[in-house]
Amino acid sequence: MSELMNAQKTKRDFRLQLLTTVSSLALLMGVYGASESRAADEDIDSPTIWIEFGGGMNHVSGQGASFAPRFLSKYSNSVVLQSTTPLQAQNPVPLSFSEEGKITFQPESSDWLFSVGVNYGRSGNSKHVQHQTYGSFFISYKYGIPPANEGKRFIDKFADTHTSRTESHAILDFQVGKDVGLGVFGKDSSSIINLGVRFAQFVSNATFDIRARPNLQFKTLTLPTFHATFHLPYFHTYHATGHASRSFHGVGPSLSWSNSTPLAGNSKNGEVIFDWGANAALLFGRQKTRAQHQESAHYAASHFVFTGQYFVGYQHPPAGHAGARTVAVPNIGGFAGASYRIENFKVSLGYRADFFFGAIDGGIDTRKSENVGFYGPFASISVGLGG
Repeated sequence: MSELMNAQKTKRDFRLQLLTTVSSLALLMGVYGASESRAADEDIDSPTIWIEFGGGMNHVSGQGASFAPRFLSKYSNSVVLQSTTPLQAQNPVPLSFSEEGKITFQPESSDWLFSVGVNYGRSGNSKHVQHQTYGSFFISYKYGIPPANEGKRFIDKFADTHTSRTESHAILDFQVGKDVGLGVFGKDSSSIINLGVRFAQFVSNATFDIRARPNLQFKTLTLPTFHATFHLPYFHTYHATGHASRSFHGVGPSLSWSNSTPLAGNSKNGEVIFDWGANAALLFGRQKTRAQHQESAHYAASHFVFTGQYFVGYQHPPAGHAGARTVAVPNIGGFAGASYRIENFKVSLGYRADFFFGAIDGGIDTRKSENVGFYGPFASISVGLGG
């Protein structure tokens, strides 16, 4: 036991030392770099602060598996389980809107930049899918004709599905950067390497409820002595429920590289800039999941007309799994786009992607490591102050 506790303590100490080293290095780089100067003609019009805000439309992957009750595969051809199936009803929304902001500070006469940025997004949807057939029948016939006092009976196949999903994500970056290649990719271009710390949080929840009578058949019972025929329905009715909550919280060192190359014009009268970059991080954090589901069924026996035994029921025990563990999550991403800048105002459009490998446990009955990904177009506006 003591060896296990020592191993866990060693891991925690290593992560703490790693984060402390990265943060200290970034701070020392900033303090040292702030004393360096550029040539006066290179930054005479450069703002000391850039404020950026914007948003994007993201495809979000990695929200966990869907609930699949056993009877769905047994009655996969049932008309009431077609069109929009109970599995399809659990699909998350295809797009999630995210908001972002960033503040960058560059001391006068310095190649060093200090920034803090945040990206937050959430999405959710609820669905109610109902399919039903419509029909009527008479239970008894005499000489092939329903009795005068026999009313029509109504019983149908149906599937009534309720689902909901929510997810939220937040990414926070603290970075120190340096322009290491002014002019490398062309006149007035910049190439900035950033070192810092990244924090990420992902949370998702899903609920599922379905009641269904996917099969409906009739048995015919004939009593020749009484010239009577009985038309008796028999069927299964199912009810399944489920809930899953998943999360990841992590923090770790990050490294990014961004480049901007002017294509036409100049910053005073208006210029078009090509932007691109890449980022990587290694996050250490806590992964949690709790998934539970249950299924029950009732069988309507054909002899209920005579005995009153309408239902024979059975119920599966609750299933699912829960867990919490410490994980290391690699993260890589990148972006490409274009900006239009005129003096201290800039508008940017582009496409980006960020992937976090093995960030969540997406399983239902057993643990299943899944990647979380965000990818899609974005737009932002930046305003420069000071200088």
